[in-house]
This record gives sequence, C-alpha cells and structure tokens, in this order.
Amino acid sequence: MAWATARHILVNSEAECNALKAEIKNGASFAEVAADNSLCPSGRKGGDLGRFSPGQMVKEFDTAVFNGDVGVLYGPIKTQFGYHLLEVTSRG
Repeated sequence: MAWATARHILVNSEAECNALKAEIKNGASFAEVAADNSLCPSGRKGGDLGRFSPGQMVKEFDTAVFNGDVGVLYGPIKTQFGYHLLEVTSRG
C-alpha cells in the first residue's frame, strides 16, 4: 500500500500563504513558520502530519502529496479548509 509523510501550514488567505512561502524560500525554518502561523493543530509539531495513505486527505491535498516530488515546497493549495503550503517529506 502506498504511503507518504508530509508537513503543511494552513492559513486563511492566498496572500498570507504566498508571504509565508517566500519566508521559507528565503531561509526561514518550515517548522517555526508552521508553529507560529498554521491554523491546523499540526502546527504545534512543525506542521508534521505523520504517515498516511492515499484517500485519507482531501482531494487537492492528496493529489499534491502523491503526485509531487519529495522535498519540494508546494502551494498555495486551496482546499475547503483554507490555503496550504505543503512539503512531502517521504513516500513509499
């Protein structure tokens, strides 16, 4: 069975998501940005979502996780919950 691990940051607006993405691309720690800004409880763990299988996340998120490259920062990804920055940390 396929699986992945990922971390994400959830915010309310595309503009905020883009601003945080720029911070991370300029050297800010993903985990610290997640802890300071994410609306998801996973922010307390640096955005870590742990290990999950296809179909366990909302469609837009699932598509990005299981089709994107490992270690790349993706986003903004819009879902029913808001806007996400996403990094796939491993996949198998």
